[in-house]
Amino acid sequence: MSRRAARDPRERIKDAQREAANFRVRAIAGFLLIALCLGLLGARFAYLQITRHDEFSARSDQNRISVHRVAPTRGLIYDRNGVLLAENVAAFRLEVVPEQVKDMPRMLADLGAVIALSDDDIDHFDALRKSKHSFESIPLRFKLSEDEIARFSTERWRFPGADVVPYLTRSYPQGEEFAHIVGYVGRIDADDAEKLDAARYAGTTHIGKTGIERSYENALHGEPGYDLVEVNVDKRPLRVIERFPSTPGKNLYLSIDARMQRIAEDAFEGRPGSAVAIDPRNGEVLAMVSVPSFDPNLFVNGIGKVDYSTLLNAPDKPLLNRAIAAGYTPGSTVKPYLGLGGLELGLRRPEDTVLSVGEFFIPGQSRGYRDDKRGGHGRVDLVQAIAQSVNTYFYSLALDMGIDRFSGWMGKFGFGKPTGIDLIGESAGVLPSREWKQRRLAQAFYPGETVIAGIGQGYWVITPIQLAQAASILAARGVRHPPHLLRAIQDGLNTTPQLVPLAPADPSFVHNAANWIPIEQGMIAVVNGGGTANGLGEKFPYVIAGKTGTAERFSRTDDAWQNILSVAAERHEVLFEAFTPAEAARVAVIVALEAGRTGAHDAAPIARKMLDAWLKDDDAHGTGGPT
Repeated sequence: MSRRAARDPRERIKDAQREAANFRVRAIAGFLLIALCLGLLGARFAYLQITRHDEFSARSDQNRISVHRVAPTRGLIYDRNGVLLAENVAAFRLEVVPEQVKDMPRMLADLGAVIALSDDDIDHFDALRKSKHSFESIPLRFKLSEDEIARFSTERWRFPGADVVPYLTRSYPQGEEFAHIVGYVGRIDADDAEKLDAARYAGTTHIGKTGIERSYENALHGEPGYDLVEVNVDKRPLRVIERFPSTPGKNLYLSIDARMQRIAEDAFEGRPGSAVAIDPRNGEVLAMVSVPSFDPNLFVNGIGKVDYSTLLNAPDKPLLNRAIAAGYTPGSTVKPYLGLGGLELGLRRPEDTVLSVGEFFIPGQSRGYRDDKRGGHGRVDLVQAIAQSVNTYFYSLALDMGIDRFSGWMGKFGFGKPTGIDLIGESAGVLPSREWKQRRLAQAFYPGETVIAGIGQGYWVITPIQLAQAASILAARGVRHPPHLLRAIQDGLNTTPQLVPLAPADPSFVHNAANWIPIEQGMIAVVNGGGTANGLGEKFPYVIAGKTGTAERFSRTDDAWQNILSVAAERHEVLFEAFTPAEAARVAVIVALEAGRTGAHDAAPIARKMLDAWLKDDDAHGTGGPT
């Protein structure tokens, strides 16, 4: 063994300085590695705990805290004088927690023997079960009676998981009288859910379906609140952490006068038809009657199939809002408008006369168009023609005007298009015109059709609200205020209702103010000067201007005409329009009945009762009508 070989091991062991240097290098490297790891760990910890603190805290809260939406209290609806039309009342409903029920079909069958359950109730309950957690309480029956609550209470021990709970439900204290105006709310269905803001309607079970309830759903609904609820891993509620109250919906005040509405509806005595009253100074609708009507309370918590089928298939169509959607033939009610057009277009002067011999002939034709009076009325001017409703005068005028000028002029009064009233479902009606007939029937417009259009017959179709708007325009001497029902909005019960700003009025389209005089004189003569509704204005303090309308429902050549000869009350559609005071109108009224003898005999008395009702409010407030 060499000397070097024998010396090397000892040298390595004894080289303490070198070993110490190596140790220091290794220790420093280890320390740096540890420091680096601790630095990375600290940086990661800071990143998670500081930089992303809000995010992970929110995730934690989402797992721990559930947001339960609280539906807002729906706003109330009043008439112009504070009469309550739609309210929220306390009621009780039966709810079931599915996970606590071992045999659901048997439990429902047994429960049905205690509280009546319809197929609709069970179907709706089953549909809700599919979208809810099994531990959530699901409504089964709404609006239990006191007797039903008492029966269930004695049998409560038999039905684990079922309980009676309080809630607020919509109620319509005036019932049928305002059904077509106020409308009703109903359960939110699948179609509704697709259109609604899910966050805003979370927790809400009902939505406006018709009438004001639908038109002003956004204002009536309010804003939802919510509860922060601590839950366990199964999302079961443990405790409420914090509450954020909902904002109630706004209260609405309508322009309708409940007293006038009630008197008008009673005056119909169940006869199908409609009536509308408007303040021509601002377009406020004071009354809007549609007969027959229905009880809107039936729809709030789900109407049964049998009840709904009965209403839907009833021959007198109680679900139809006749005021805005039913079609009537206007008859002679259009004559004042046509007479004004003759003056304004320069086709007639007030003193011009026409000879009425009982029948009118278009030059070159042999077909005659009858006057109502056999043998005719003799020679009449415009005032007499309106007062006596002389067909010949208006046959001649319509023919001279021609269908194009005729439809253009009558369109200025709003015929042939929706009025824009704040209700869903308004019909446009039909204003006879060349364009309409070509589009609808692909035919030319004939002179004979123009002639009968001049007395409100032929293709004419009007809605009561259209005729009321036209009458209010006539009463305001050509100025149009869009008809509307909403008058004021109240943001909370302790605040003052704020009037809704009126839409801008359309200025008068009549250039010669003198043209109004003979029209008003003729309509005054209808009521007070021996006209077709003579005597209607007796003992009324203001001068009433009016016009009757009678439109045959059947052709005289049909078998139906022969069958009703002995029943005169079912022979015609009858109408009446009026405004008062004639010199500065504050109210315009129209009445349309689907069956009657004449406008003067059947429709005009209803209008007079409406005017009497308006007059009492006018005297009480001294402000030209209800406030």
